[in-house]
Amino acid sequence: MGIQLSSEQLDKFETYYRELFDWNQRFNLTGISDYTEVQIKHFLDSLTITSVWKPHDDYVLDVGPGAGLPSLPLKIVYPTIKVILLEATNKKAIFLQHIVSFLSLDHVDIINGRAEDLAHSPQYREKFDIVLARAVAELPALVELTLPFCRTGGMFISSKKGDITTEIEQSQKAIDLLSGRLRETKMIDLPEFTDKRCLVVIDKIASTPFKYPRRSGIPGKRPLK
Repeated sequence: MGIQLSSEQLDKFETYYRELFDWNQRFNLTGISDYTEVQIKHFLDSLTITSVWKPHDDYVLDVGPGAGLPSLPLKIVYPTIKVILLEATNKKAIFLQHIVSFLSLDHVDIINGRAEDLAHSPQYREKFDIVLARAVAELPALVELTLPFCRTGGMFISSKKGDITTEIEQSQKAIDLLSGRLRETKMIDLPEFTDKRCLVVIDKIASTPFKYPRRSGIPGKRPLK
């Protein structure tokens, strides 16, 4: 992938794994805890996002990061990005506070809340260059939860796996209503992945109507499709 890791960055990934494994025994943060699987299915998978986005000084929102994925691996490798992690589950937000402090990652903030609520706050609405989401929801719902955070000219990147042809088709209405435009679906071609993984990239081309997202829980229950 053309990414060179320093010894300090490698140490941070090792520490990240150890803390994730330890906390996972008590808090069930992830179903993947084997050392090699975490390296591939969490850390490497997160870094594949650089195949569609070259991080620099971007302002990034990670919606539903769980154990910090994909944004914290990206932050370790690209320390100049500024990141907000929006996590609805309290125990996961507590872990995120811990690991960010433990790894001494600066310009990273954690918010324990829901996208449906935060997206209507003037402080965060349409303020982000990049919005990320991984394994949070199907694309029609995910578009409604994320595009309101993107500034015009920014983009939303969703990590997906399996056959998502139907998801893409069903998300087109939501993309149009929320002022997005599908740029590409980038297949991830790396020997470490035996399943079909891809990145869905959606550009934000205009301001999203303020009525979106709808109130908490509705995007998932009644997606725009």
